[in-house]
Amino acid sequence: MIIALGEKKPKIGTNVFIAPTAVVVGDVTIGDGSSIWYGAVLRGDMAPIVVGSDTNIQDNCTVHTDYGKPAHIGSRVTIGHNAVIHACTIEDDCLIGMGSILLNESVVRTGTMVAAGSLLMERQEVGPDQLAAGSPATSRKTFSTHPISKIADPVGNYRDAADEHMKMQVLDR
Repeated sequence: MIIALGEKKPKIGTNVFIAPTAVVVGDVTIGDGSSIWYGAVLRGDMAPIVVGSDTNIQDNCTVHTDYGKPAHIGSRVTIGHNAVIHACTIEDDCLIGMGSILLNESVVRTGTMVAAGSLLMERQEVGPDQLAAGSPATSRKTFSTHPISKIADPVGNYRDAADEHMKMQVLDR
């Protein structure tokens, strides 16, 4: 569901999949080729949310802002199921593990993986090119090469899945 909030209207790029049970409301910009999955909520009511290209925000994620504190999510980012992204910055080519929580003004630098269930405190910064894990998250490893493509291709896999889901038919009972 895509909802304008007063003058704040979402801007959606081309070839974007937004699941029928996802909610995108207010000042939200979503880049080309991105996907917003079932139950995800992107609420740009207090400040803008900007999502780059080829990014996937998986099922039941919450992306929200705070007054004067936007949320910026880069390109080729994977945000795992049930993550909470609150008024923070995630740069390009990052992976945010399932159930992670990123609080106000935290920053995930390019090429960083945040392990499942991790917590980034307010104004905490991790990366670039690191594995961060724990609650609160700490750097566990620095990568010499980009690790995400060696583990899997989450961006490509979700792009393929989004293409398939865009062909769906909603059936009545």
